[in-house]
Amino acid sequence: MNAFSAMFQRHTRGNNEIQDITEDLRKIVEKSGVRIGQLTAMVIGSTASLSTLEFEPGLAKHDVAAALETIAPADGHYEHENTWHDDNGHSHVCACLLGPSLALPVVDGGLPLGTWQQAVLIDFDTRPRHRDIAVTVVGI
Repeated sequence: MNAFSAMFQRHTRGNNEIQDITEDLRKIVEKSGVRIGQLTAMVIGSTASLSTLEFEPGLAKHDVAAALETIAPADGHYEHENTWHDDNGHSHVCACLLGPSLALPVVDGGLPLGTWQQAVLIDFDTRPRHRDIAVTVVGI
């Protein structure tokens, strides 16, 4: 069994920005040399998430943000904001709901994603951020 770890960084604008990180993950799998196994990735921080989706303008720029706005509206009341005197309580709720990590199988040295499926970073914070993403690939 082999194990390989790497980190990469993305600069985001926040405010529900979604970035396609599929190629970053594919390059890490290739560099790992693993042919069969699993990749796990985690964004560091409590106001961003990793997921998969069809990275197209309607879904990536509107639909995900609109759906989460109904669950955790930006103008809602959050005790977090009372505690810390900031404006990103909804960012923490959205990130908690989607989660910080992603697990993907490695098959034949690649990631078996669907034709329209990409791995994405979603930044819910209310300001630009530098996001670190930790990745581990294990397998043979």
